[in-house]
Amino acid sequence: RLVESGGGLAQAGGSLALSCAMTEHTFSSPFGSHTMAWFRQAPGKEREFVAAITWSGRNTYYGDSVKGRFTMSRDNAKNTVHLQMNSLKPEDTAVYYCAAGNVPYGNTQYEDYAYWGQGTQVTVSS
Repeated sequence: RLVESGGGLAQAGGSLALSCAMTEHTFSSPFGSHTMAWFRQAPGKEREFVAAITWSGRNTYYGDSVKGRFTMSRDNAKNTVHLQMNSLKPEDTAVYYCAAGNVPYGNTQYEDYAYWGQGTQVTVSS
């Protein structure tokens, strides 16, 4: 399964870092073959794509609302991905979910990601 960590409370303009670790036997194929992504969901809103990174780690793509502020990376040797969130805004407040799937580059549809973590709360105060 996927286990997120690192959520919490930050002030606007501050930073937080999230991590997502894969425990053993999560996937039927190696962790390194999956695109990893972060989505978020605020109360009363639909789940929103945040960022994703391809299996090689060489390609990342971001939702328009976080471009230039968030950075995603992965460490296949440690079966872990990270999301560095800078210049946080109150509208970044949401539950952040780690997801994984065998999806093509650029896929931002949460329905296509087969594996999910439980989510971690991020709250940004103004």
